[in-house]
Amino acid sequence: MERVTELTDLVDRVDFGGDYSQSDLVDALNKIGIGPGDVVYTVVNLPALGNAKDCSTEDDTYRCLLGALQETVGESGTILVPTYTFSFCRREIFDVQSTPSINGPWSPSTGFLEYVRQQPDAIRSVDPIHSVAGIGPRAAEILTNLPATCFGEDSVPDRLRRIGAKICTIGLGLHESNFQHHVEEVLGVPFRFKKLFTGQIRNHGVTEKKGWIYNVGILAKNGRLDEHRLEKGAREAGLCLAAPVGRGELLGIDSRKLFDFTSQALTRDPWITAEGPAGDPVELERLRVAAPRHEVDLPPNSSTLELIQAIWKLPRDIVSEGYDAALAALGTQVPMKVHEYPTGTECWSWIIPEKWTCHEAYLESLDGRRLFSYADNPLHVVSYSLPFEGEVSRAELFEHLHVHHKIPDAVPFIFKYYERDWGLCCSKDLRDTLNDERYKVVIRSDFSFGTLKVGEIVAPGKTDECIVLCAHLCHPAMVNDDLAGVVVGIKVMQSLLSRSDLHYTYRFIILPETIGSVAYLSQNEQLIQKMKGGLFLEMLGLDNPHALQRSFAGNTEVDLCLSLALKERDPLGWTGAYRTIIGNDERQFNGPGVRVPMLSLSRVLPPADADWPYREYHSSHDAPEMTSLKSLDDSIQMVLHMVDTIEKNTVPVNRFKGEVFCSRFGMSFEEASNPEAYRALFYVMDLIDGTHSVAQIASKCGISFETTLSIVSELQARGLVEQIFVDKKPGARGTSSWTTS
Repeated sequence: MERVTELTDLVDRVDFGGDYSQSDLVDALNKIGIGPGDVVYTVVNLPALGNAKDCSTEDDTYRCLLGALQETVGESGTILVPTYTFSFCRREIFDVQSTPSINGPWSPSTGFLEYVRQQPDAIRSVDPIHSVAGIGPRAAEILTNLPATCFGEDSVPDRLRRIGAKICTIGLGLHESNFQHHVEEVLGVPFRFKKLFTGQIRNHGVTEKKGWIYNVGILAKNGRLDEHRLEKGAREAGLCLAAPVGRGELLGIDSRKLFDFTSQALTRDPWITAEGPAGDPVELERLRVAAPRHEVDLPPNSSTLELIQAIWKLPRDIVSEGYDAALAALGTQVPMKVHEYPTGTECWSWIIPEKWTCHEAYLESLDGRRLFSYADNPLHVVSYSLPFEGEVSRAELFEHLHVHHKIPDAVPFIFKYYERDWGLCCSKDLRDTLNDERYKVVIRSDFSFGTLKVGEIVAPGKTDECIVLCAHLCHPAMVNDDLAGVVVGIKVMQSLLSRSDLHYTYRFIILPETIGSVAYLSQNEQLIQKMKGGLFLEMLGLDNPHALQRSFAGNTEVDLCLSLALKERDPLGWTGAYRTIIGNDERQFNGPGVRVPMLSLSRVLPPADADWPYREYHSSHDAPEMTSLKSLDDSIQMVLHMVDTIEKNTVPVNRFKGEVFCSRFGMSFEEASNPEAYRALFYVMDLIDGTHSVAQIASKCGISFETTLSIVSELQARGLVEQIFVDKKPGARGTSSWTTS
């Protein structure tokens, strides 16, 4: 405290109307703890200091300040300055060598930043948002080979902390160093979240597309940066030193001390670096955005048609009020647990996106004729479009106006979840009539902190080994992709929940496509080893035969069971290898590090068909009118039959040796009534040795599962065979035990 008092007395004696010199700057830098060999990160507001002596131009002033810094740290010291561009935030290419720093409160003297950046020996970090330029022997160590994060692990602030760099603010408060944002990310404060920005980086003429993580703040005013509390505390603790220069002052603090002090402060009060007051960030953002709520009224045990009619038109974007309303409505039909994953949560290599709200959007001619509107159909706006309002030329409009590539009078479904752009959609027929030179575009959309929701319905069995059913609820104003799969799953689970004889536990997961599966799996890794297999349900309201896509492994018990069930129940049904029929969330379950054998059941056309997967795919024509209730009902029965096949799939263990003396046991089948069993009896018995499941035996013998099971059951009735469940087979451990090779 004596040091603070001494500096305060000095401030009182200074003539703030006077100028300052380079030597004054050096003296002040020494007084705030900066010396030879230091690494110094500095933010600058030169006008706050007044006028520098003997400096007639801006370059003279910049030369004076840089000279003072270099004189203070010496040849062994390193000087760093922010050269922020926010290029990816502004949807601009970041050119490491030529993109200039932009002006902002973090360092209003942009000219000085550019002066440093353009020094012959300066190095600039390849950060398309928060780049930093440096001069000195440690600049390369700090600024090169950085990860794609502004404030995360091994970022520039993290490296500054680890080497004990000094933070220096010139004419600015401590908050403008932005160092607290690094601490906030490390501690995970509630009012900031990780956000992915994508764009292009050009470095020495080579351009590449990159993604970058920026830990941004919520936009509700409670989350705005507090400019005083942290600095006040650091000054009072004697950690932040101050020295007057000209009309202003310099502040200095060791980055490690600042990190520790900020960490302790945030541990006591996670909102201390924000304006506050503290609150639930989801609710604060909901109030800021004022998103419209959607009410869905469903009677108990609604029919498939009632479910579709109530939900299909909702704007079910991946994180949105429309999706939440649809999930809540389905929760009235079955007991459902809703998992919530906040925006910014890292889920393996993915990040939960923001919530998206479209308040209003339309295209008008300049004479006021409204050509189409979001109110007519939510497909008229690209899902996750940026907001945009203004006049555009016909050429510019067409760069952002999407049409369906197969159906001239259909509006397409287009999404840009992880790209930052604005966009509209209409029919090709309408687009072809747009001949005016200019148009008015209005897209009033909001991005906000929210939670991605995953619904889970569990039908418990005698074991916690489980089979996972899955379907996605996103995709606004469409039915077959994939509300149809959700509806089939709901009806299947209603049936399974009424049973008390299930051996396996069945989980039905309702989620937004891809990111929902990644979120659920990454946050429930303890369940993965319990997942014996699964089935993704999609596009089941089409009037086509069933198509079953096998798992990545392709040779598991689940693959065999479901393939056999398909043959028995849909003679026209067909199968294909993994990724050869259609791609959806089964990819996440089958993926590396997970390897849950999930198949997919759909009614898509074969890939060789010109209309694959179906003509109305991702369009406004995917409506209730083209959805077959009979197909949905047949698919419900198909899935239940597949479940029964899994339940009945046992490993028969022989209690006999050699070939069975069938006459002794009255063991025979009539050719007329059961020709398959009549022909296959001895082939089946040959395979009953405790190592083959019923499904394996059926597959090897080329007969149906039901016929094989009937033979095994007859043998068991005569005491010749014992049946054990596949998961109880000796040596069975984990998902891999369900492979059949």
